[in-house]
Amino acid sequence: MSLKFSVLASGSTGNAIYVETGHARLLVDAGLSAKQMGVLFDRANIGEIAGLDGILVTHEHSDHIRGIGVMARKFKLPIYANANTWHAMEPLIGEVPLDQKFEFGMETVRTFGDLDVESFGVSHDAAEPMFYVFHHEGRKLTLMTDTGYVSDRMKGTIKESNSMIIESNHDINMLMMGRYPWNIKRRILGDHGHISNEDCGHALADVIGDHTKNIYLAHLSKDNNMKDIARLAVQQTLESRGFAIGEDITLYDTDAVIPTKLAVV
Repeated sequence: MSLKFSVLASGSTGNAIYVETGHARLLVDAGLSAKQMGVLFDRANIGEIAGLDGILVTHEHSDHIRGIGVMARKFKLPIYANANTWHAMEPLIGEVPLDQKFEFGMETVRTFGDLDVESFGVSHDAAEPMFYVFHHEGRKLTLMTDTGYVSDRMKGTIKESNSMIIESNHDINMLMMGRYPWNIKRRILGDHGHISNEDCGHALADVIGDHTKNIYLAHLSKDNNMKDIARLAVQQTLESRGFAIGEDITLYDTDAVIPTKLAVV
């Protein structure tokens, strides 16, 4: 009856997170093709896509919705998104039957079996981007990527989670010295872009609680970050704020094509 999850894929090329309890199985985003999603489900050993209770959508960017239309039609899955995200993504995913389309509003809670899912807004260049906190029997799992900064409101929502999947998108020096044109660099660094490794560390320092044990660094840029660099930067930032990493708190990598092991929150 535990709350469990696997980061199936995370990064610039595609994102998908699986969450389950004894009476609920959900997918957040499907940013890879339906075929690739099937491979990820097999690799993670988490059962069949057809058995999902639904797909929750964070926003309409292709690295989050690429497989949703095909999966919805093939497996007759319910899709949940807020109204503005539905409006933005419908032309991109093709027709979804009306009885599979559900609205999940911003700053609301929906219950799936024995799992309560809380939505909250982030700052990103999409129609109405939002992420989720999962609550089950006193345990709390946060998923938050694709945000240019972490506001006090966001921190209040995700504070003292048992486990967190949080964006650590880029190393600022790699980004500034890299091949991206200035307009793209400015977008990434802006308030509607992505948070850096150091920003991730400082945000975590403000929200880690006594029961926070596991932190998964997610949505790393393929061109402007590396796992070792992200992990070291976040660890150093947290240690400078008084946290003992590797003792009470463990940092985990995520990958663009290799799912994390199914973990208990």
